[in-house]
Amino acid sequence: MEHFKRLIFFGKELPIRSVQITETTDLNEVVEKEPWLSSEKLVVKPDMLFGKRGKSGLVALKLDFADVATFVKDRLGKEVEMSGCKGPITTFIVEPFVPHNEEFYLNVVSDRLLCSISFSECGGIEIEENWDKVKTIFLPTGASLTPEICAPLVATLPLEIKAEIEEFIKVIFTLFQDLDFTFLEMNPFTLVDGSPYPLDMRGEWGDIKFPMPFGRVMSPTKSFIHRLDEKTTSASLKFTVLNPKGRIWTMVAGGGARVIYADTVGDLGYASELGNYAEYSGAPKEDEVLQYTRVVIDCATANPDGKSRALVIGGGIANFTDVAACYFQWHNPRSKAESSKDAYICEKRRTKLPKGLAIMRALGDEIGVPIEVYGPEATMTGICKEAIQYITAAA
Repeated sequence: MEHFKRLIFFGKELPIRSVQITETTDLNEVVEKEPWLSSEKLVVKPDMLFGKRGKSGLVALKLDFADVATFVKDRLGKEVEMSGCKGPITTFIVEPFVPHNEEFYLNVVSDRLLCSISFSECGGIEIEENWDKVKTIFLPTGASLTPEICAPLVATLPLEIKAEIEEFIKVIFTLFQDLDFTFLEMNPFTLVDGSPYPLDMRGEWGDIKFPMPFGRVMSPTKSFIHRLDEKTTSASLKFTVLNPKGRIWTMVAGGGARVIYADTVGDLGYASELGNYAEYSGAPKEDEVLQYTRVVIDCATANPDGKSRALVIGGGIANFTDVAACYFQWHNPRSKAESSKDAYICEKRRTKLPKGLAIMRALGDEIGVPIEVYGPEATMTGICKEAIQYITAAA
């Protein structure tokens, strides 16, 4: 809203009000903070990245807040299926009910070379059935939206609303560019006292915190790493489990390295055996590396089935990384019986490299785990091949 007011030349405000409700929301506290919730008719719907909510009975109109609470309670956390994707509803949004007679559609999408702007006078729940009435224009990336370019979108609008909607489209597109959106959709927006007002919108606006996409649930492990990542002052810690029973696991430094390792394992035909997609970077503290390492090992050994597993530790050039200190974290008191099916294949570069590699070689003898240790002479893709050879030879 503040960006809309900043960009439009006569300082018009967009008086949007909304609150999110999740399983941790204190409803009494919300009402105290937002008194309009108890004095106006309300709309409630899932605030997640999927459509067709109205057609699926997930939107309720003209409710009192007590009815909103009941509606949410009956549906929060319940699994639904939308377009073949199943998942729980974790977040609802509550807004004032806005009486209206007209519904318009607006969509802006950026591509590598072009931006498209689509507009229709027939927005709302039946937009797909009226897709032939949607008009689209294309602009080169970075270009401004002039009245001449915008004209085809609003050509058939009545004169009394044409200028207002044209100005609204131009401001939204300017905002889209200014805040580096890649996608923004309003379906529908309407006119309130002659001014455009979004009734439903997909995209970022202000400081709203968006929930995870529909169908994606954060596991306890990922939640732990996510909290660790939020607390760190400079580092980046990312961890996603792809296959809990996977036989190839990675602990790599740097976002580029994790892409190379994951892509290589996939290119070699073993994507289904990749246990995780993860990386740590930005010189994490010793304790952060230790906690991150424990998560990797715990996940890699959580489903013992008698089959061998390979753990690839590595990365690219990291001038800021103390390799010796990093590798020292792997002195983990696991028994030989527990770890004997794991292979640790390592590759690291730069700071204190010889000392770090020596620590890793000694660690293999200490805990009874076969470890192959390499320096800059080895390639990242090459050690992925070794990991695959290890698990297939032992199968």
